[in-house]
Formats: sequence, C-alpha cells, structure tokens
Amino acid sequence: QGHFVESGGGLVRPGESLTLSCEATGFILRWYAVAWFRQVPGKEREGILCLSPEDDTSDHSDAAKGRFTISRERHRNTMSLRIDDVTPEDTGTYYCAAAAACGADLRSTFTGAYWGQGTQVNVFA
Repeated sequence: QGHFVESGGGLVRPGESLTLSCEATGFILRWYAVAWFRQVPGKEREGILCLSPEDDTSDHSDAAKGRFTISRERHRNTMSLRIDDVTPEDTGTYYCAAAAACGADLRSTFTGAYWGQGTQVNVFA
C-alpha cells in the first residue's frame, strides 16, 4: 500500500521561505501527477499547484502565483513545495497527493489519490 511521509512544516515569520517535502513509499512517484493542497479551519481543502507526469506545472490558486513552486526529485521519489515571502494567509495544513492526471478541478481528479498525512504551517509576526 503506497503512502507519503510529509515533513517541513512549522512556525515561520512573514517574509521567510519554507520548503515542504513528501517522500513516496510503495509506488513510483514519477509515473503520477503530483499536487499540493492547503486546508484552513472552516474551509474546504484547496488545490494549489499540480505537476503532470511530464513535469508541466498548472496553477490552481491565485494566492500561490509567483511565490509557490512545486517540484519533483525523480531519483529520490520525493516532491516538494517551496513557499517564498510567506504571509499570514499562508497558514494552514498542507497536503501532498499523487494521482493519474492534474485536470481542471484538482479536488475531483485527486479523489482516491495517494495522500500525505498533512503538515501544519503557521505564519506569525
């Protein structure tokens, strides 16, 4: 049974950078589209960025444009999300996921996907 192990969350100050990572176990990550999601209390989980199996990036959140970067390390079976110049609005629980394709609606295409356990990011002044 495949799964992810997430790491990299924690407390950060506005303006700092942060990298979240996921290591895939039990499946070959490069065969899949991979994505990052964020959830804040009281709201639905939101798709941020997706990387196709061909490594084409698609943006799915206006908040992520210009400051969020998704990447995949094929030889290590890992994926990452880098957040630059963090703001308090970046606070939330971040999840990595892998599915067959990105698609237009990540919540739909990533139903039944492999998911990480979530890592908490708290941005405070």
